[in-house]
Amino acid sequence: MSYRVHPSERIQHRMDKAAFLRMLGEYLKPDSLLSDLEDLRPFECDGLSAYRTLPWIVALPETIEQAQAVLKLCHQFGVPVVARGAGTGLSGGALPVDNGVLLTMAKFNRILHLDPINRVARVQPGVRNAAVSESAAAYGLYYAPDPSSQIACTIGGNIAENAGGLHCLKYGLTVHNVLGLKILTVDGELIELGGSGLDSPGYDLLALITGSEGLFAVIVEATLRLLPVPETARVLLAAFASVEQAGLAVAEIIGAGLLPAGLEMMDNLIIRAAEAFVHAGYPVDAEAIVLCEMDGMTEQVATDLVKAQEIFVRMGAFEVRLAKNEAERKKFWAGRKAAFTAVGRISPDYYCMDGTIPRRRLAEVLQRIAELSADYGIGVANVFHAGDGNLHPLILYDANQPGQLDKAEELGGKILELCVAVGGTVTGEHGVGMEKINQMCIQFTSAELAQFHAVKSAFDPKGLLNPGKAVPTLHRCAEFGAMHVHQGVLPHADLERF
Repeated sequence: MSYRVHPSERIQHRMDKAAFLRMLGEYLKPDSLLSDLEDLRPFECDGLSAYRTLPWIVALPETIEQAQAVLKLCHQFGVPVVARGAGTGLSGGALPVDNGVLLTMAKFNRILHLDPINRVARVQPGVRNAAVSESAAAYGLYYAPDPSSQIACTIGGNIAENAGGLHCLKYGLTVHNVLGLKILTVDGELIELGGSGLDSPGYDLLALITGSEGLFAVIVEATLRLLPVPETARVLLAAFASVEQAGLAVAEIIGAGLLPAGLEMMDNLIIRAAEAFVHAGYPVDAEAIVLCEMDGMTEQVATDLVKAQEIFVRMGAFEVRLAKNEAERKKFWAGRKAAFTAVGRISPDYYCMDGTIPRRRLAEVLQRIAELSADYGIGVANVFHAGDGNLHPLILYDANQPGQLDKAEELGGKILELCVAVGGTVTGEHGVGMEKINQMCIQFTSAELAQFHAVKSAFDPKGLLNPGKAVPTLHRCAEFGAMHVHQGVLPHADLERF
């Protein structure tokens, strides 16, 4: 469906398209400027394909100077700009605006320098996530953040969304693995942030840009931290007769002081879909499985695996299996990484949610999601980074059935509001984008949102960068709050927050 920004977030300009294309053409080659309908169609959405908007113009610069020229012209004439990487994002963060330029960084796809001595890689934003580790492997190094889409997603998009991955529990999110950035401001000024030291004077703008969803600047280069490949990595598969048992076992693993490299959980629907697709060797009779990987020095890994296995058995696992070899370990993880794709084979459409909760509330929240699924008559498959409480419920629906998408979106909103209610957040790694912007009104007070807008204004006074994303206007929140009161979701007193 076509999606437009809220009227209070829309930027108006009166620039003639043909005239603006001529101006851009002074800096970019003809094949780097797209404006015909058939050329624009591939860019109308990101991974959240339910939302679609055709961009006004698509620009594909090849150099920093060309990107600067695009930004300077857009700033001069008040034209909105949305930066885009591979378009694998799942929150509508790269959704174009119909009166703006989509600045696609796909041609910035080179690894500029790999330094094995200092364990860093300097890359352009269009480099694929997996390509960094592939290049570093010859030196026994790798790049830790590993989102499921890592074979396609790009570093620039990872930084914009502060992506995580299956091993973020131990090795952190993107923000913990980026050492430096080169960015372009909205008016085309080139700025360098961060450095090779552990700390630097001044504000930590590097962390501020990471996860800012393209609202503050356009990334043109990144310096990434590389890590040595662990001496040993072993993974346990624990099968449970109930989702609640598995959730409690995850909390017990962390509570025991263990720090797995990865701690993932899948429910029966995901297990069956992934097994049919990948043949990973999953027990399809389990209501839930937990994958627990330990890595590091061989002796420590062995000790930690024994402790983890004892916890799984004590918490009710009817089967605990240690991957026999590296090939089986990779199979276990291949099934998890293919979970989203596998579900696409059993449902005409699905809506991938992303929220984070305290680990101790895991079993409770999963039970409530099951109840909401029954209330709405829509299936929900659950797969998530259990170790850090990052849920990924997949809401199954059929877009060909009238009203099903709306129902799926409403159910998704309820799940996000549940996450907030138990002390969590509306996103863990997918970002807010367009998808969760209304639930931001529940997560934050009007005073907090006002501070977010103040920071945005410091970087982008005209609000030209990625308008209508990530941070809602107070006007939108007032309307959203009023709607919830009308539906009996919020008490009238809570309107004061908006």
